[in-house]
Amino acid sequence: MPRKSTSPYRFGDLLALARQSWITQMAGGLAAKGYGDYRRSDAAAVRLLQRGPMSIGRLGAALGVTRQAARKVADGLERRGFASLARDEFDARQVMIKLTSDGEAYAGAVRTVIEKLNRSVTRKVKPADLATADAVLRAVLADDHTRRLAEFLGPPPR
Repeated sequence: MPRKSTSPYRFGDLLALARQSWITQMAGGLAAKGYGDYRRSDAAAVRLLQRGPMSIGRLGAALGVTRQAARKVADGLERRGFASLARDEFDARQVMIKLTSDGEAYAGAVRTVIEKLNRSVTRKVKPADLATADAVLRAVLADDHTRRLAEFLGPPPR
């Protein structure tokens, strides 16, 4: 009779390792496309900004970070030539961030790398197992401010 493990299941550790692996694969894929300075916040930020310019505060809310942290993301994108910052023409208190043409190209590269990684996962895992994993990951997000990003991802797979 097999012995039951007395160790607790370490989902959080597995999730952290998977996230780190994904980030490493993202960085490698983008480096191969000429973008060797990928930052973890870039993927969500540029994909949000592809929808159109937004205020720093709105970007922070969408990313689930403080206005100060969103400003750092925006400043990093601006320093690398991927975004421009300007005062809102209707409300000078608001700083707007907008992707540049280089930023649009970068966002396209980010999307391409994400799609490639997603295809790689779908080749390795059965659709029913992917749907289960999706449900588990959305449950992890359910009570967290990052659930806003889950909305960004769209509906779960069927």
